[in-house]
Amino acid sequence: ASVVMPYYDRKFVQENSFDTVFTSTGILGSKTYTYTILKESTNKLGFELYLIHIPGFLDRKEVYCYPDEIEQFICFQLSFVDWISKTEQKPDIIHCHDHHSGLIPFLINHSIPYRNLSSIPTVCTIHNGQYQGWFGWDKISFLPDFDLSKAGLLDWSNCINSLATAVKCCWKFTTVSPSYLEELSYNSNGLEKLFQMEKSKGIGIINGIDTEVWDPEKDSMISKNYSVEAIEQGKKENKKLLCKEFGISVGKPLVVFIGRLVGEKGADLLAESVSTCIDRFDGKLNFLILGSGDTSTENTLLALSKKYKKNYGVYIGYDEELSHRIYAGADFLIMPSRVEPCGLNQLYAMRYGTIPVVHKTGGLKDTVIDISERNGYGLSFEALNVESISDTIGRAMDLYKETVKLKKIRKEIMLLDFSWHRSAMEYVELYKSLITT
Repeated sequence: ASVVMPYYDRKFVQENSFDTVFTSTGILGSKTYTYTILKESTNKLGFELYLIHIPGFLDRKEVYCYPDEIEQFICFQLSFVDWISKTEQKPDIIHCHDHHSGLIPFLINHSIPYRNLSSIPTVCTIHNGQYQGWFGWDKISFLPDFDLSKAGLLDWSNCINSLATAVKCCWKFTTVSPSYLEELSYNSNGLEKLFQMEKSKGIGIINGIDTEVWDPEKDSMISKNYSVEAIEQGKKENKKLLCKEFGISVGKPLVVFIGRLVGEKGADLLAESVSTCIDRFDGKLNFLILGSGDTSTENTLLALSKKYKKNYGVYIGYDEELSHRIYAGADFLIMPSRVEPCGLNQLYAMRYGTIPVVHKTGGLKDTVIDISERNGYGLSFEALNVESISDTIGRAMDLYKETVKLKKIRKEIMLLDFSWHRSAMEYVELYKSLITT
């Protein structure tokens, strides 16, 4: 497999060498632009990595938040299709991701210059269906000549919708969990009817994690490494140092949150949930939060530090090493997400023997089985409100007291297989079914 991405002027690009393998020009409306295909020289990632560099569009530091974002991603897609067409490449599969490459299945099937690519099977993975790459019909000139009778494939609600186009035109689409596939049919920011109509093309495959990076036995970022056999002592040592770092008492269950402080993640419920739980349970548990996002949520969480000094710690920002230390030292991870197509934090947590406490949605529903069910190993709640969160934290505290059961569950979750190897096998089967069609 080879990976093709937009070029961004970030650390990986700055610190590695790339070879120019192709240069050409493209047309965006009335403008001509130059694009260059760069290939990472050493295959250090274990696969061929290509970057598409376009001066004025794809040569910047940030991924999002530019006023010409639509033009950026249209140029990226046009350049990719133009490159493989001109070099007469015929991949077995073209696998697109989200709206950023959602026009490609349409372009290779219906644009006049690229008809030589029309036999290539296409797959599109939807990581987050809330973002769809909308733009107005006034920008239709950005696309190359195509069969105008196919214009309806681009349209949804009187605008061009890149994600809707992908779902209509790709051979198969995948979501990053089976439950998220189901949820899109009733919660997909206006595309519900489309997902209902195209359901037979969909398949849910849970994302994987890198079990080499997330391995408490080898992780250089945590205070003390530990194996499944030594989990109790290992977590105890990591928890002790983590609590000391944040000035909170060590002899209580530690509940943590790691992630973006935004509405999708339920972060607006965190402050009230923390306050309610500490008061309700007479300070017999601790909370630790790592994240950044909405400014008002950040300020509210910071303000709690004065009220609950010995039971609460917070770090506003992103710190990868700290996240590893938190996973290793925590007892429970809270994820009150409103939308979670797959979720990775719960998978990381379980690798470190940290029990997830999750809202029953999307991939969280697929990867965390409540302890009340057969072979259960986590805690989950249906209603998303402070009361439900507090009640489920109460169940977590009860589990914490059942030391034999707690130890058993910790060992079980460390051994669960959520590796990319498992997920990759499902993708391989999907690819094979399309190649032989």
